[in-house]
Amino acid sequence: MPRPPKIRNIKNIPEITFFKPAGIPMRDLEEEHLKMEEVEAIRLKDLKNLTQQECAEKMKISRPTFHRILVSAREKIARGLIQGKGIRFKGGEYRLIGKYKCKNCGAIVNFSSPPHRHRHGKNRGNSKTCPKCDSPSLEHLDENNNNS
Repeated sequence: MPRPPKIRNIKNIPEITFFKPAGIPMRDLEEEHLKMEEVEAIRLKDLKNLTQQECAEKMKISRPTFHRILVSAREKIARGLIQGKGIRFKGGEYRLIGKYKCKNCGAIVNFSSPPHRHRHGKNRGNSKTCPKCDSPSLEHLDENNNNS
């Protein structure tokens, strides 16, 4: 029996979690599902331009595991774009970590959430909210108070 997957650390859950091609009604739309760790891999590698080793270290996983996650994410994105499918971010095996600033009231919040294990597309409420105003609009801050 294989061991359970290692929990991946992520620092960002995007506010927008679904993309749809224009001109295709929702009832006719097929979807590709990107796990939250796949979204984080794309963010770190393709937006932050980090090396695969740096990305793996940030997510607290091995470099080969990071590579597999990245390849999976890119394949799903390519299928969605080329085949005209919706792309939805949901599920995965991750832990939300880091310091966040509430966009609503300005409060600074530290998270080291318990791991989320979402299988078979089931999303069990991974959202974080501000403890002061209960707003879900949080942006991640790195050590230098810059958005990472």
